[in-house]
Amino acid sequence: MNRVSPVDSLAVILFTANAAAAAAAAAARQRQRRDEEVVKVARRQWSIAGQLFALQAMVVTLLVLAGATGAVWLARVDSHQAAQEEVLAVAQTVAGSPDVRAALTTADPASILQPYAESTRKATGTDFVVVMAPDRTRFSHPTRDRIGEPFVGEIGPALAGRAFTTTNVGTLGESVRAVVPVYDEQKRIVGLVSVGITTRAINRKLLRQLPVLLGVATPALALAATGSWLLSRRLRRQTHGLGPAQMTRMYEYYDAVLHSVREGLVVLTTDRRVALINDEGRRLLGLDADEPVTDRPVAGIDLPPAVAELLGAGRDALDEPTLAGDRVLVANQRTASFEGAPLGTVLTLRDQTELRTLASELDSVRALTEALQAQTHESANRLHTVLTLVELGRADEAVRLGTRDLALAQQLTDRVVDAVTEPALAALLLGKSAQAGERGVDLVIEPDCRLDDSPLPTNDLLTVVGNLIDNALEAVAGTPPPRTVRVFVGALDDELVVRVADSGPGLAADRVADAFRRGWSTKSTGRGLGLALIGQVVRRHGGRYEVTRSADGGSLFTVHLPVGGAPR
Repeated sequence: MNRVSPVDSLAVILFTANAAAAAAAAAARQRQRRDEEVVKVARRQWSIAGQLFALQAMVVTLLVLAGATGAVWLARVDSHQAAQEEVLAVAQTVAGSPDVRAALTTADPASILQPYAESTRKATGTDFVVVMAPDRTRFSHPTRDRIGEPFVGEIGPALAGRAFTTTNVGTLGESVRAVVPVYDEQKRIVGLVSVGITTRAINRKLLRQLPVLLGVATPALALAATGSWLLSRRLRRQTHGLGPAQMTRMYEYYDAVLHSVREGLVVLTTDRRVALINDEGRRLLGLDADEPVTDRPVAGIDLPPAVAELLGAGRDALDEPTLAGDRVLVANQRTASFEGAPLGTVLTLRDQTELRTLASELDSVRALTEALQAQTHESANRLHTVLTLVELGRADEAVRLGTRDLALAQQLTDRVVDAVTEPALAALLLGKSAQAGERGVDLVIEPDCRLDDSPLPTNDLLTVVGNLIDNALEAVAGTPPPRTVRVFVGALDDELVVRVADSGPGLAADRVADAFRRGWSTKSTGRGLGLALIGQVVRRHGGRYEVTRSADGGSLFTVHLPVGGAPR
């Protein structure tokens, strides 16, 4: 056989280690590439806050630009209107001057009117003041060479005796001008006066107002942009930087999970208002599907008392059994928080009714099995004794020993089967009898016990009888013998009556109300649900219960259930 040298073993180990290291490095590089791809995709997708900021910035910019454009247009219209009013007032003043009327009657009107017109033009800030004859001949003009030439522009309304304003293109370019007739003492038109301001001059005045307009628009734009940025920053914090697709996908998953999960979910805010309840929660708590409960205080909703108390207290609960109508729920309640800040309370509910029914039946079967095992051991011992007696030739004593216990067991079975025709209840009583025998308790079925047909649902009947017997067996446990439990089930005066008496220490009168409350128990460990479930059955069927002293000094539990109506 070939032996492997230490060098070869070391080489194999090093090769394996290098291969493992290479595989780990490749996996790390793959994870890094995948993370980088995720980051790139996230960067390509704008968050809601970023999209809102861009949209707001665009809208605000467009609004400011539109406002500035409108302001410029209005300022231009106002400037033209002011220019028309100004030139009309100056023209009327010049036309009404006596010096102008006198100069028009002289042989050389230009020598007088030119200096007067220029001084008036400079004093009023207009671009031209032209005094002309009715045939358009100029007597004044800012450009002296134009004197004597015909006036360019419309004068028809003025020749008709009406002053007017217009915009025309003349020798100085486009201008806003006014033309006013000049009358002599006989009210005849002896001349015309035209005063104008060029469009370039009007625009220059408008441009001088632009810094003021920009000084108002720029801070407004900056203020709006700052407000949009602050709003988007707040929205980014509230949405955690998620984009529309991510939020849509989250909402769809969130809604689908809430409606499909098979656990009841109730979420409360910090001020004890219902923030959310899913379909299973409504079903378990008996709430209608269309009943509005969101944003309502817990105290204002018709909830089972135990659930209302748990939600109202806001305390933590871990797998706490809670009764809700005819259901046994397991409640878990925790305070929900995000980054250290409390958000409210989350309550989850699981329906354990069927599971507890199965567990109760399993306990009964287990107890019956243990009793049968014990009886098997006893039967084996008796069988050995009988065989020994036969071998010793004492056959008569062997027959008597072998048939005595069988007759007692058969007698109990026959009495139960004859008295109770409900098979489930009969099996329960026989099983409890065996369980009681195993515990050293004498379970006595009262002679007048009789129940032909169960007037109640079988589950309710088994709940009442089984829990009362279990409670009685627990009560007599640990007491000195004789330990006795007596059971009666029968119909009396249109009522189903269940009586279970024990020889235990008894139940004080001031503890009766607590005994039928969830969580109360005489045991050091236990859930305290048996009598509470009985109380639910009694309330559902409109019955009543009594707890008194039994003849043996223990407790006598009596339950009256009407048999005439449907359960509530």
